[in-house]
Amino acid sequence: MTELTLAAAARPAIDYPAGPADRLLRRAAARRPDQVAISARTGHLTFAQLDEAVDRAAAALTAFIGGPGQRIGVATELSVAFAVGFYAVLRSGNVVVTLNPMHRPERIAGTLTASGATLALVPDALRDQLSEVGAALPPLLILGDAGPGSLGHLAATAGPVALPEVTGDDIACVHFTSGTTGEPKGVLLSHRNLIANAAQTAQAHGLDADAVSFNALPAYHLMHLGAAVLAGATQVLHGAPALAGRGTVADSLVAAARAGATHYYTLPMLLAMLARDPGPHRPDAGRLRGMFCGGSALAAAVARALSARFGIPVVQGYGLAEASSMTHLDRPDRPRPGSVGMVAADTECRIVDVDSRLVVPTGRAGEIEVRGPQIMAGYADGATGTHADGWLATGDVGRLDDDGYLWLVDRLKDVFKCDNELVSPSELEEVLGGHPAVRECAVVDRPDPVRGAVPVALLVLADPLAAPAAIIADANTRLASFQQITTGLVVDALPRTPVGKIARRDLRRLAADRPERTAPC
Repeated sequence: MTELTLAAAARPAIDYPAGPADRLLRRAAARRPDQVAISARTGHLTFAQLDEAVDRAAAALTAFIGGPGQRIGVATELSVAFAVGFYAVLRSGNVVVTLNPMHRPERIAGTLTASGATLALVPDALRDQLSEVGAALPPLLILGDAGPGSLGHLAATAGPVALPEVTGDDIACVHFTSGTTGEPKGVLLSHRNLIANAAQTAQAHGLDADAVSFNALPAYHLMHLGAAVLAGATQVLHGAPALAGRGTVADSLVAAARAGATHYYTLPMLLAMLARDPGPHRPDAGRLRGMFCGGSALAAAVARALSARFGIPVVQGYGLAEASSMTHLDRPDRPRPGSVGMVAADTECRIVDVDSRLVVPTGRAGEIEVRGPQIMAGYADGATGTHADGWLATGDVGRLDDDGYLWLVDRLKDVFKCDNELVSPSELEEVLGGHPAVRECAVVDRPDPVRGAVPVALLVLADPLAAPAAIIADANTRLASFQQITTGLVVDALPRTPVGKIARRDLRRLAADRPERTAPC
């Protein structure tokens, strides 16, 4: 298949470091001991200081829970404490169970139970919330140095212990899928998986020892931590206060310039907010080499507008929990707005027909399948999740162009048939979103006894006086007969997950509860 060869050859192969993932930190500490590894509002640690803190915390964990191989929950809060806790669990020969602190305490408790965790490292406030859930939970230690009951306190009093040998094939992490279209599943990632994706990300994004990675995300992502440590780059942890209505996205760009950032990582929805409202003063891009995002679609028009405004590339990537998490990484030196880029190094991608499972011609849409060193070891429930030859069916629909760039269409579960023709909600959302009266929108299917299913639009209006029927009618003039939107529902906001993804299951329930029609079929 020609496009596979082109996609795989587009990036040089990588000589991946051997051993456990925490060895990346050990190597960075040996090479650049005095360079700042992570900087946050609460302070900073050099690579040497971070490595020493991990040693002490790993010894404390070993003394506290005994032998290796246990699963330990670690809240992925955006803090220096998370980096210490994450690498300490790995260095002690145990397995990290990632816990998103933005989730409800009940869901976090469920994750701990489902994973079989024997200990959890969480922020102080989350520990109190979990204690009120009432479920049987493992012991909870506070991340950071918060006095008695914290990992830092144990580390300060723990003596030296013998740490186990860990290999690249050992499981490093249980990372749960987002659950936007179904129940979350535990994904088993090996040390080799994490190292591979860290190296792939660093290569594609041009991270090096002179880089400053500015994290404008609400929680830590493993690829950002690993890629920066592998490259010996400095990380600045800023967060996403604009999500909570504290300040603007433009404010974070000002902070990035002040920090000398070269790489700006954020959510697509925050970039869309920046494009709509850049603020009264145009922020200076400073040393930034690019803006990077992923997790959900970024409209090509938004990427082009921001790139033109700030004079830097705006690129996105694609991946999933089962891929540690990236398989495609658009490059700042050759961005293609609207695309999620080319495959990462040593990775293959093919598009198959959803029914026959045969590879389709270039340019035709089908289910995305991927294969590479970052693909998971399996699921926590024992399922392999991949074909015998290593290909992973992603559940996403996309197409490859002649140059090997991947263009996403939709989640396979979100695509539906109307009049026996496939309808992609994202295509309809792009048309609707171009209307000046629409702030944001989403399209879902509603069962129809004659047509199979019909499109329903949920609209968040920028102009409260706009008529939904007129917006739908305008969009339908640019849509095929089987794409015609039958219903337009005005909502105050679209339901989203804590990390900004649209919660499709909630959308369908919302659409089902609101039967009124605003436009003819």
